[in-house]
Amino acid sequence: MKLIAPSLLSADFLNLERDIEMVNRSEADWFHCDVMDGRFVPNISYGIPVVQAIKKKAQKPLDVHLMIVEPEKYFEAFAKAGTDILTFHYEACNHIHRAVQQIKSLGLQAGVVLNPHTPVAVLEDIIGDLDLVLLMSVNPGFGGQQFIERTYEKIRQLRLMIEKQNAHALIEVDGGVNTQNAKALFEAGADVLVAGNAVFKAENPMETIRELKG
Repeated sequence: MKLIAPSLLSADFLNLERDIEMVNRSEADWFHCDVMDGRFVPNISYGIPVVQAIKKKAQKPLDVHLMIVEPEKYFEAFAKAGTDILTFHYEACNHIHRAVQQIKSLGLQAGVVLNPHTPVAVLEDIIGDLDLVLLMSVNPGFGGQQFIERTYEKIRQLRLMIEKQNAHALIEVDGGVNTQNAKALFEAGADVLVAGNAVFKAENPMETIRELKG
C-alpha cells in the first residue's frame, strides 16, 4: 500500500482553503493534521476549531496526530470535529490499551505514535489492536527537520512484528519525507508517508504528490 498524507502544518494558513482544495484534487489519500500543545512538544500549532474547519472542505480522511499531554481527555472532541484516524504518542499516555479502546469506541481508527528514541518492541502486546503505527523520523514539534536514517530499520522491525502476529496495522512515517527517500521508505515496509514542506513548498505540489506515490 502506498498512501500519501500531506501535512497541513506546512500549508499557507492565509490560504488554507486553497491548499485543501489542491490536496482534494491531487492523488493524495489523507490530510495529516498535527496538533501541538506547547507542553509535550515545544511548539503550538492548532486545535479543534481548525480541524472542524478543515473537515468542512476536505474530501479525504482526516489523519489527526495529537502531540499533546493527556491526549485521552480530547479524543471525543476531536471525533466530533470530524477526525477519521486518531493517533497519540506512546510517550504521552500511561494507559495505551485503554486509550486505543476509547478511540475505537468513538468509531475512529486508532493509532500509536513512537518518537525516534522509542523502540518498536514496546508495541508487542498492543499491535493486534492498532489500525496504525506512526513512526516519527524526526523529533516531533517542528517541520522542516532532517530525516533520521535509523527509521528504515525501525520500519523493517515493525513490519516483521505485524506479520508475525498477523496484525493489520498500517505503518506511517512522519518527518523529513521527500521525493528522494519516499521509494526507499515504501520498500522498507511503510504504507503511509506524511509530507509537509516537500509538498507545500514545492513549485508544483500536485506533481510532487504524484512523485511521492511512485
